[in-house]
Amino acid sequence: MGAEPRLVLATHNKGKLRELRELLRGQVAGLDVDTQVVDAGAVGAPDVIEDAVTFEGNALLKARAACQATGLVAIADDSGLAVDVLGGAPGIFAARWSGKHGDDEANIDLLLAQLGDIAQEHRGASFVCAAALATPGDQVAVELGQLAGKLLHERRGTGGFGYDPILRPDGYDISVAELSSAQKNAISHRGLAFRALLPQIVKALADQDAS
Repeated sequence: MGAEPRLVLATHNKGKLRELRELLRGQVAGLDVDTQVVDAGAVGAPDVIEDAVTFEGNALLKARAACQATGLVAIADDSGLAVDVLGGAPGIFAARWSGKHGDDEANIDLLLAQLGDIAQEHRGASFVCAAALATPGDQVAVELGQLAGKLLHERRGTGGFGYDPILRPDGYDISVAELSSAQKNAISHRGLAFRALLPQIVKALADQDAS
């Protein structure tokens, strides 16, 4: 197949692309994840307005747009942080909670300030991810993953991205940002969602090769 892209991840987030490549490594026969699994910028896939009101809806919007623009099998995710005492917020607005999309530090600062007086036992929260697949044959699939834990009172660790430094997963005494890549991939909301989607990804790539 050479090094031509075969699968596009509808994001410009290099952290997400790196995680996806590691999840797919060795899982799909003949797939060179380092050259054939690419992000939106590598193939000119457009950004879309994420105006759906659910993780699933936004993930499908992005996957379909990337597929239509490139003719490739496309996957996308929409993920966020659901905080119990905030009724599930920030939810789909997690990446822009502070008002500017993708400003991780400002988002964390605002959330920590909002929860400043909340005791540890009431700081339950979950990372939630919807992973969506869209194919040139107009097949779609969506899977969900969730990582539950407690929000810390301050940042811990330098790994990962987003809210990773302030969520301590259930059963651990360290933050997500302190986990190794292997540990994080094993339990993360994104890892769970994409692993659930893996059979559909494998089938879609096989169908693409056969067409």
